[in-house]
Amino acid sequence: MTAWVFTLVVWATATVAGFLGALTGLGGGVVVVPVLALALGVDIKYAIGASLVSVIATSSGAAAAYVKEGYSNIRIGMLLEIATTVGAILGAFLAAHVATHIIAVIFGLVLIHSALQTVVNAGPDSGPPIESDPLAKSLRLASDYPLHGGRQKYGVQNVPAGFGLMFGAGALSGLLGIGSGALKVIAMDRAMKIPFRVSTTTSNFMIGVTAAASAGVYLSRGYIDPRVAMPVMLGVLGGAFLGTKVLMRVRVRTLRVVFAVVIFALAVEMIVSGVRGRI
Repeated sequence: MTAWVFTLVVWATATVAGFLGALTGLGGGVVVVPVLALALGVDIKYAIGASLVSVIATSSGAAAAYVKEGYSNIRIGMLLEIATTVGAILGAFLAAHVATHIIAVIFGLVLIHSALQTVVNAGPDSGPPIESDPLAKSLRLASDYPLHGGRQKYGVQNVPAGFGLMFGAGALSGLLGIGSGALKVIAMDRAMKIPFRVSTTTSNFMIGVTAAASAGVYLSRGYIDPRVAMPVMLGVLGGAFLGTKVLMRVRVRTLRVVFAVVIFALAVEMIVSGVRGRI
């Protein structure tokens, strides 16, 4: 295909990825990387480099709106970013020494995990608010978020467990070029007992910083090509902006199921391609 057609296809794909990433808190990389690598023939490390740029764009587009509306918890995000940033730098350095087919298989497994968690976490927040544990109280992590026209308070628990999971999420982000939003949401929603909507929006706030930490390493190694990264960034940024407008106004369970099916199919193809050495 011509350069213009390639750019248009990449932009359109990235727009859809950014839209879905903003809705689910997973980031657009779970769609961008396999499409670029499998459908468009882009080297996976360059696809990861472009994805990292897109993840920064997703965070910039979605997080600003969520912070303004009062959903994201800034104190939790800044605390957990310490772990994810260190993990992201480690993952980015490991990526330069791991064969592409191995990265492809790992990426496929992460996609399957993301698909399952998207379906499992599709329900609304429920149950009475929990009480913060002593460490969370000392760090003043409890807050509230908009719900049914009012403000719903919530507490935070198991901060050390969440911090450890965030280190792993950061390492995967640097290695695979994704926001690792699934692991971030799991850490906050399951381990730290934060409401799912807050977990999703805070994940969107965090993924940009995590990606920026590892994007510098990819840039220094020449894996960020402007011809790929620019349309990806513009598409994801536009899609993320649209996603923020939709998330709080419609039921997203059906959309999440569709998204889970799509990334599960991409995961299978990525694993098969990695095992057969086609990528």
